Amino acid sequence: MAQRKRSDSLVWGIILITVGVLFLLQSLDIHVWDFVARMWPVVLIIWGASKLYAGIKERSRRLTEPPAGDPDHES
Repeated sequence: MAQRKRSDSLVWGIILITVGVLFLLQSLDIHVWDFVARMWPVVLIIWGASKLYAGIKERSRRLTEPPAGDPDHES
């Protein structure tokens, strides 16, 4: 549970920094919104890929760890 909370905090921190940078660039007359408007699907692709990776990693972990309470695998 603590690992998930740390991961969520990291994601929200990155999102806030990114949005802040976009507004800063816009205020400096660097037009980034056209680029953002065209490239927003990349966010969905990256998000989906990270979820896929996390699912594969979790499945692999579950397959390699012995089940809790298994008398054959207790130390």
